Amino acid sequence: MAKQNDSTEFFEALHLLEKEKGIDGNYLLEKIRAAIIIAVKRDYAAEEENIIVDISPETGTFRVALRKQVVEQVEDASQQMLPEQAVRYSKRAKVGDFVDIPLETKQFGRIAAQTAKHVIRQGIREAERGQQLVEFQSKNQELVTALVTHVDPKTGAATVEFGKAVAVLPLTEQIDGETLTEGMRIKLYVVDVKEGEKGPRALISRTHPGLVKRLFEMDVPEIFNGTVEIKSIAREAGSRTKLAVLSKDENVDAVGACIGQRGTRINSIVEELGGEKIDVVEYSDDPAKFIAAALSPAKVLSVEPDPSGAKNCKVTVPDAQLSLAIGNRGQNARLAARLTGWKIDIHPESGYYTGTEN
Repeated sequence: MAKQNDSTEFFEALHLLEKEKGIDGNYLLEKIRAAIIIAVKRDYAAEEENIIVDISPETGTFRVALRKQVVEQVEDASQQMLPEQAVRYSKRAKVGDFVDIPLETKQFGRIAAQTAKHVIRQGIREAERGQQLVEFQSKNQELVTALVTHVDPKTGAATVEFGKAVAVLPLTEQIDGETLTEGMRIKLYVVDVKEGEKGPRALISRTHPGLVKRLFEMDVPEIFNGTVEIKSIAREAGSRTKLAVLSKDENVDAVGACIGQRGTRINSIVEELGGEKIDVVEYSDDPAKFIAAALSPAKVLSVEPDPSGAKNCKVTVPDAQLSLAIGNRGQNARLAARLTGWKIDIHPESGYYTGTEN
């Protein structure tokens, strides 16, 4: 059995590991027990069932022993011993009894110590990975505020921290025109969490529509409490987003609730997104009404759904509104199509121009 001062140092070291790494002490103890069992099996050719490892922080016990049965004739020296051997450890030992042979921890030797250290290190890594996975999963598909700790000058990828988690925000998931610098605090959307060979990995984004959805949930109480529902979102990050909302209370204006008095609510979200334009439109179960609203800010004269039942429609707008309906490089019509799920053919009232948006 280890000396008292050895045991004290051992348990103090164990407590320090638990405090600094935030790892459950019982988990570490199990890993240490497993390491010692491996060492004893290797050095003493013992079977696992004959190895006693008693480690108790509560009592300060750190005991390692080999348990053997007392027999008249030894057939297996790893599990049996003669009475004259047994009395060295228990004066009252008789045939049929089991006797524990205490081992000094220093007897395990260099290989045993290395094995124990390796298993302990591995256990710490596994525990940290497990903690990180729990941290990531608790944030999955949620909005998080992260600290930018490093920006790769070559790839533009940003390393960020949120809680105890560390993740990488690739350049492709950053908003166009936005420059991230070390020390910045930014809001991110956790798209997914994956378990890989090197540990859990959070897929994070500033461009995902989910970021806009969570920002509105955070800033608009009517959305948070369920009075107003976000039905769909179409986004081209850094440029424009269209948001379709529906009120479940006839006394609540869904669009007005999202915009806020004098635009206070939506302005804070626009600012967070670096000036990205946001169109909030009212959702309708009537496709014609919904499509007309989705093409806002353009005025729509008529929406004619395809009589075949396909989700195609012909939209007519005043000639002067044609460019507005289509938008810069077709963006307005493109986002409206994504928002509604309909293929939209836009026509001027004069019939002079025909355009198709998917």
